[in-house]
Amino acid sequence: MQRAALPGPCCAFALTTPPAESPRIANAPFSEIAERAFARAAGAGALDGNAVRLLRDAAENYPAWKNAIARAQQSILFECYIVEDDAIGREFAALLTERARAGVSVSIIVDWLGSCRALSLWHEARAAGADVRVFNSPRLSSPLGWLSRDHRKTIVVDGEVGFVSGLCISERWQGNARRRLEPWRDTGIEIRGPATGALERAFAQVFATCGPPLDASLLTPQATIPPAGDMHLHVIANEPDLAGTFRMDLVIASIARRELWLTDAYFVATSAYVQALRAAARDGVDVRLLVPGASDIPALSPLSRAQYRPLLEAGVRVFEWNGTMLHAKTAVADGRWSRVGSTNLNLASWMSNYELDVAIEDAGFAVQMADQYEADLERATEIVLTRRNRVRPAPVVNGTMSARELRQGLRRARSGSAGRAAAGAVSVGSALGAALTDRRALGPAEAGLLFLMASVAIGVGVVAAIWPRVLAWPIALLAIWSGIAWAGKGVALRHGRATGPPDERLPLDGVVDEDLPPQP
Repeated sequence: MQRAALPGPCCAFALTTPPAESPRIANAPFSEIAERAFARAAGAGALDGNAVRLLRDAAENYPAWKNAIARAQQSILFECYIVEDDAIGREFAALLTERARAGVSVSIIVDWLGSCRALSLWHEARAAGADVRVFNSPRLSSPLGWLSRDHRKTIVVDGEVGFVSGLCISERWQGNARRRLEPWRDTGIEIRGPATGALERAFAQVFATCGPPLDASLLTPQATIPPAGDMHLHVIANEPDLAGTFRMDLVIASIARRELWLTDAYFVATSAYVQALRAAARDGVDVRLLVPGASDIPALSPLSRAQYRPLLEAGVRVFEWNGTMLHAKTAVADGRWSRVGSTNLNLASWMSNYELDVAIEDAGFAVQMADQYEADLERATEIVLTRRNRVRPAPVVNGTMSARELRQGLRRARSGSAGRAAAGAVSVGSALGAALTDRRALGPAEAGLLFLMASVAIGVGVVAAIWPRVLAWPIALLAIWSGIAWAGKGVALRHGRATGPPDERLPLDGVVDEDLPPQP
């Protein structure tokens, strides 16, 4: 497929200026207006002068990470959702410990829910002088605090090189040939240039929620970071309730003109995003969605598949990966714009987690992303609608191996990526609400989800009727716990003591609007 570069940034699109528009805005080039909209949606200004290298799977990401950490001379900022207590986890922990002993300032954040089985890995690192913090451990003062997670996967070394990806630290990403488990398919990037300063400040924001703020001397002044290339990008450090990546995803879905190719590991999108993809497809955009065929969280698969039918009806092409597990979170649009990071297309990532993604506006990098996407589709099965309007895998053509045949030689992904099941509530709530209120038509793809939820509802009803205390005691405990927690915070506020993480947000860069037309 030919991908001619657009004459301007992928964000450049025609706008109709209302008569009352400010002269400064009305006379500005469309690309500048689009850039302002893009920066505001993402909550991050543009950064120029960067070099970005695409890294595929653990085979390319892990060696690059280890090499950078081993060469560190001043500082290492390491943030990861899952670090397993296995050979890979122990190797990274030992490498970070060695650098701390060598006098390098090592700061580490791991998420409690994602890494709770491997917290003992960090005893030696702490003894060596590393500042290791565990994000959002259970607290009596926050009964539902566990819903917000630090899902980021970032590393910054000496303020010179940074890494952003969807990969965690685990043998699962390397696979196990003896057990017929392929390496997990995932994508990351290496960044050099001014964007590394934004990555440092994004790390400092989360670090401050787990204890004292990061020493300011460890943050590289933005003005001192020399250019390393000519790539234009945005570092999108999403925080709970900010929804920066969600707003950006909606903007891109709205302005894409030729193609929008998405890869996601846990697709349970909101109705607004599904409708944005449908509208783009109906407008002639080549919209494609690549998701896992076998997930490490089996309960999410029927929730993802419940959204296939409305997408397929609008012309969106849906593919399921045939390997052990697809974990990448990427997008590429119009041969110009790309996104790589940790954000999944679901409510938990968009609204309640700390996530980090990089949006890159560069034609050459977008071509690399598109080429990789097409290569991934060769290992995927397309999902289609049958004549009876049912969702089914497409028939095998040209001798291509079917998903069933391929999986006979592979094993399903092992379950264990904790903390994402809450995202399914969006799809469940949408389907159940529609079933109860008839506010929209339901399709055959949602029948399985309704049967599952019907079984759960009937089971809960039977338990409530026969053994009411089984349900009453947990509800009573949660209510009392919540009441005590709220009362404690109220007392603290009345006496002038702040509660929760600090509200101060470090700017990710100093150029959010400097190069754009000033507002009146």
